[in-house]
Amino acid sequence: MSRIGNKPVAVPSGVTVSESGGVLTVKGPKGQLTQSIVDGISFDIGDGTVKVNRADDRRQYRANHGLMRALLNNMVTGVSAGFERKLEIIGVGYKAAVQGNKAVFNLGYSHPVDFPFPDGVSISVDKNTLVTVSGISKEKVGQAAAEIRGFRPPDSYKGKGVRYQGEYVRLKAGKTA
Repeated sequence: MSRIGNKPVAVPSGVTVSESGGVLTVKGPKGQLTQSIVDGISFDIGDGTVKVNRADDRRQYRANHGLMRALLNNMVTGVSAGFERKLEIIGVGYKAAVQGNKAVFNLGYSHPVDFPFPDGVSISVDKNTLVTVSGISKEKVGQAAAEIRGFRPPDSYKGKGVRYQGEYVRLKAGKTA
């Protein structure tokens, strides 16, 4: 029994959900998202809620039941409120800037690191060290934030690098003299 899959998804006003040809489409004030529907899953679209149903109790259908409900919920949240991830840049001389449609990071390398904005994702920089990645697709926002963090992950000795806001980095003890 999928606890997540059985919960209906609340659809706020201004958001429309439609299903046609094996594709689920969610439209809202911030944009439109589409998702292909996996086999064995169907949707009951009512006024204000959407219920996700599965064909039977096979293992794969049970797994897809919760998955499709979570994807639908993320799509509804994305087109109505959007998603954002914040990253902090910590280190002397480490900074970021936005130039046109790319972000430029100076992270202690001999060269700046350029990161072009992915489709559907916007990046803003505050105070040279606080990077905000925002968009309507949770997957794209999370992937872009992970790629930026991957340019210089937090160092385990001094804590320098790019980290998610609020991320705790446990520092190791250095050499003892």
